[in-house]
Order: sequence, then C-alpha cells, then structure tokens
Amino acid sequence: MWFKTPTPLLLVVLVVAGAAMPASLAEADQGPRARDVGVPLEGKTGELNAITDVAGLEVGHTTLISGSGELKVGEGPVRTGVTAILPRGREGVLVPVFAGWFSQNGNGEMTGTTWVEESGLLYGPVMITNTHSVGVVRDAVIEWSLQHEIDIEDWWSLPVVGETWDGWLNDINGFHVRPEHAIAALDSARSGVVAEGNVGGGTGMICYQFKGGIGTASRVVEDESGTYTLGVLVQANFGSRSHLMVAGVPVGREIPDHPAYQDLGSIIAVVATDAPLLPHQLERIARRVSMGVARTGGIAGNGSGDIFIAFSTANPEAGLPRGLPKLEMLPNERITPFFEATVMAVEEAILNALVAAEDMTGVGGRTVIALPTDRLREVLAKYGRLGK
Repeated sequence: MWFKTPTPLLLVVLVVAGAAMPASLAEADQGPRARDVGVPLEGKTGELNAITDVAGLEVGHTTLISGSGELKVGEGPVRTGVTAILPRGREGVLVPVFAGWFSQNGNGEMTGTTWVEESGLLYGPVMITNTHSVGVVRDAVIEWSLQHEIDIEDWWSLPVVGETWDGWLNDINGFHVRPEHAIAALDSARSGVVAEGNVGGGTGMICYQFKGGIGTASRVVEDESGTYTLGVLVQANFGSRSHLMVAGVPVGREIPDHPAYQDLGSIIAVVATDAPLLPHQLERIARRVSMGVARTGGIAGNGSGDIFIAFSTANPEAGLPRGLPKLEMLPNERITPFFEATVMAVEEAILNALVAAEDMTGVGGRTVIALPTDRLREVLAKYGRLGK
C-alpha cells in the first residue's frame, strides 16, 4: 500500500478574498448536461457517462476564484485552477499504463509526451491547468510523488501536464496556481461523478465564445472478447461562435449574442479505456479526437493548441522492468468501434462542458455568458433535432 491516508472525497477549492474553502458535495456534483437539455446524441454510455466509468480511474479539481474589477497583476482577478486525472487512481499511481498522444495543432503544451512516445508508457497522472502554470504544476507532481513512500533511490519523473489559455478572464501572469493547489487536486481525486464546466483547469476557459471548461463523457463498446468502456475528459477553450454545431445544427450562427473575445483557443483531451490496446493503437485513438472536435465545429486554427493523449488501464504488467510481461492486444481489425466511441464521446464531452458552464465575470469586468439552454432547445426544435 503506497498511501497511508484514506481516500478523500472530490475537493473543489474556492478562493474568495484570499481564503480557501472546500465546496460542499452538492456543489461538486454534476450539473445539467447536454442530454438533459434535449441534445440528441448517439451511442451507449457508461453508468456515469464520464471518464470515471473506466474502473479505477480518479479525477480531482482545484478551483481558484477570487477578486473582481480591473487587472492588477499578482493580485487578480483570479479565475483558474488545476485538474488531475489518475489512470489507476492514487493506489495504483506507480503502475504505468500504455499510452499514445497526438497533436492536431501544436500551439500549446503537454509536457512529458516525448517520453510517452518513446516508451509507449504513461507514468503517473495527467494534469491540466492554464498556460503559464504548466511548470509549477509539473514540479508539484514530482513533489507530491516524493511525499509518499517511493523507495527507489534513483527515482525520476517526467510528468504530463497540458494547458489552455485563460487570460481573458484570469490574471494569468499573476501565477496564482501554486504547488499546494496541484497537490490538492491530486489528493482530492476520486472515482464517481466528475464536476464539469467552471471547475479545475477549466475555470476561466471559453469555448465557441460561450463559457467553456471541463467536460466528460463515455461510451460502452461491445466486442467478441468482452464489454469495454472508453471515457473522455476535455478542457475546452477553443472555437469561434459562428462555427458551433450541435447535433448537426448551426447553433452558433443562430445564437450570435454577446460573443466573448476569442483570439486563439485550445483544447486538451484525455481518452481512457480498459480495452487492451497497445501504444501504437492508442496513438490512433488519440488522432480520432480531432474528428469529435470537428463535429462541434472546431477547425484547429493556426493559433490553437489541440493536444490529445490516450491510455489503456489494461495490461497491468506493461511496465515490468524484468522478465517477460504477459500482454493482451485487441486486433487492429476490431478497433474501429473504439474509433467511433472516441469521436462520439469527445463531441459529447465538449457539449457537456458548454451546458454545465455558467456565466463568469473576470478581469476588467469582462463577462462571458454560458450557452443559454432555452435558446439551444429552441434552435434544435427549429431544425427538428430536439431530443426528449
């Protein structure tokens, strides 16, 4: 047993007037989602329709919100945070998973991916934060690891940390994300319901010039060898309003009101599955994220950072340093349903981020409105696409 402390519940930290306060369980629970407001979406979901439908996987958020008014670098307003995804949970964080990654457009950062590509393995968590906090979060993961019972004298780590830019709402140059915030996200990670919208790394993010943030979804894949789960978590911070498509409907053009400034924009996506896929297959999965993004209208523009990582929690012996690890592999001829599941889950995760997000006012009184769900339903009905 690596950790001595019991598993804590998901923690969302709100910083108000400089005081950190844990949110209640109700505040951490999932809010409205795309299906709840009538968006017709295909595919069989897992029980939670979340990345945590993959057994053993845990997610934690730290959300930082404080201040208002004009920007004072170093003081605020603060609208940012950190999200942590632990493939095998805290108990299994020392056991690596097979992984692959893909950059659709590289105006962004995801540390540690050169070693993922070289080794085919992901060691430890995947973290997501804002652009200027990547370094401190990376270092905090190493600090967090060393605080626990790692007894390998020459142990080293190349943490995986992705980012998107939240500087329109957040004092991004104030460096408000500190090591303790990343550590809190790791320590609070749990299975079960995943909070979405204005939480964690997604707190200050904008998607299709509506309020964006964290979204998640899952799909169940039936194969002749068994039933598998594939889950996705996105940090959505991309897109122009006019491009937004929902269930094939040009929702962005139908709801042009109050578009937030969106200069560049990016999306980080994490795909997890319990299917026995090897690194080259997981890279193929990661590439299909782009197709899910495109279904919502994303075009991966020049200034966009569209970076995706996929991993499999199968094959627990993948990282054994000695002997002959016993591995299983799903044949390539049966991988297409997993491509389909990825595309569908990514599309839904982005829409869940949009529906779950709430209006937010940040730097200089700038306000980003959430996607108005009543208007969304009207537009879907107009095109004959409103679901039940």
